[in-house]
Amino acid sequence: MSPDSPTTILRRVFGFPQFRGLQEEAVRHVTAGGDALVLMPTGGGKSLCYQVPALCRPGMAIVVSPLIALMDDQVAALRQLGVRAGALHSECDPAGARETAAALAHGSLDLLYVSPERLLGGLIARLEARRIALFAIDEAHCVSQWGHDFRPEYRGLACLAARFPGVPRIALTATADRRTRADILASLAMPEARVFVASFHRPNLFLAAAPKERPRAQLAALLARHRDESGIVYCGARARTEQVATRLRADGVQAVVFHAGLARAEKQAALGRFRAGEAVVMVATIAFGMGIDRPDVRFVAHLDMPDSPEAYYQQVGRAGRDGAAAEALLLYGLDDIARARHFLARSQAPASQLPALRARLDAMIGLAETGSCRTGALLACFDERLEGPCGHCDNCLAPRPALDATIAAQQLLSAVYRTGQRFGLRHVIAVLRGEASEAVRRHGHDRLALFGIGADRSGAFWQSVARALIGRGALVLGEGYATLALEGEVARPYLRGEQALHVAALPAPITPARPTETGAARSDVDDALFQRLRAWRKRAAEAQNLPPYLIFHDATLQDIAALRPDSLGGLAQIRGVGSAKLKRYGADLLVALSAR
Repeated sequence: MSPDSPTTILRRVFGFPQFRGLQEEAVRHVTAGGDALVLMPTGGGKSLCYQVPALCRPGMAIVVSPLIALMDDQVAALRQLGVRAGALHSECDPAGARETAAALAHGSLDLLYVSPERLLGGLIARLEARRIALFAIDEAHCVSQWGHDFRPEYRGLACLAARFPGVPRIALTATADRRTRADILASLAMPEARVFVASFHRPNLFLAAAPKERPRAQLAALLARHRDESGIVYCGARARTEQVATRLRADGVQAVVFHAGLARAEKQAALGRFRAGEAVVMVATIAFGMGIDRPDVRFVAHLDMPDSPEAYYQQVGRAGRDGAAAEALLLYGLDDIARARHFLARSQAPASQLPALRARLDAMIGLAETGSCRTGALLACFDERLEGPCGHCDNCLAPRPALDATIAAQQLLSAVYRTGQRFGLRHVIAVLRGEASEAVRRHGHDRLALFGIGADRSGAFWQSVARALIGRGALVLGEGYATLALEGEVARPYLRGEQALHVAALPAPITPARPTETGAARSDVDDALFQRLRAWRKRAAEAQNLPPYLIFHDATLQDIAALRPDSLGGLAQIRGVGSAKLKRYGADLLVALSAR
């Protein structure tokens, strides 16, 4: 074992004075040769849990990742720290692949990042003759059939236990409920692994959700709060990303598109702009995001509802990785819920998995519709209980009491039935509210006994009742989601008033509170100096063709601007300034600090 202790490596290489939370416990366990499953939120410092042991133990560490962007970022970041790191994946340029292969052959790598396909496709045999420090399996939820990004090839990693006896393995993920954790351990043949579960609570993240009423205006209000800042807008379909980005650009927003249908060059260009630190809005499908390490994403918006709390948490977790305040907005509608129900009903998943998939969809619908603390509801999906309201979500800022909608549900279901189950919600609401539109009169629905029975309720209220009934499976949308119909056995108890229904009061427009920042912002920062340091960082990054955040995070530059060290020794005390970065950038930083 290396004579350097984990704390020495942490300080000397990474420039951090101490570990956070469960990091030290996990690091020492793996360094001593134990297997581990580490669950930490996005931005919680999972990478250090294998990078530090990799540098403490003799041999080369193998990091298995499904994400090319993450591999490249991690390798570049480690090289900035003076660590000998390389990656082998399908998009490596030939020169880089040859350089990494040569370093592997000469035993001059500390960490090697590979895809599961590359590892199991032939590389594994070459590694058996080498001294391996550890295997790190990143994004470990991909190994589980219950995970939201299941990758069947990850299952083959179970062979590592038999082929490399005595080599510790550490699996890491930011999203795994109790079922997924158990499946990860079983699938990787890690029955004795110690499980480290950090809190999933992100105090710097403001969570909000609202019915999709005027999505363009709702998104515009969010963007107005984050002018000249970077964010991600998730859409459920490729065509929708193109449409939204086109509208945003017409409104003067620097919007970039990313989805799986783009040519490789287009994807690389979009990623390049985002990683370069520009204040851009990335409009994307879920194909974008995993493995993106940019720390200063200030908002994430969903224009379509994700299909599980795990997917939602993974996506909103891309905001505020630097610990500064960030915002997440979820817009959802009838179509989202109906579409998710439709796809689930036609799922090719094994019958044994369907109950769990339904439960996850129900949990996501409940999370969108809840009138209670939204953070608490999200954490409950990961078996974590939040003591008291979070204070940094929309429902904590503007509490929404539960309304008894049992009678309203009877009325709405009756209206759907009495109008023949062949009209859309707008028509049904017009009947309930007594609005004698041309279509209502033409079909004689203004002569129904229930015409106008719900005139004292707003259209928005009736929409919330319809969403709740669709979410519970009592109502279904027909072909093209244009018509409503009753789902017999499920609808009957609601229609008879035997099954109660409650909906949250409609949300009022609010201005997000500033969540608790966990270390990135400082009130004593000289802003002019901070901006000068950022400009220096941008030049240094461009000279090396790197994202600026791989040189120093904003939090490190803010500390430098606040403390104004006047020597290399003073710089060495700043969090995030390790020995390699001090040697590489120290003199330039001192010049930038002394400039007027």
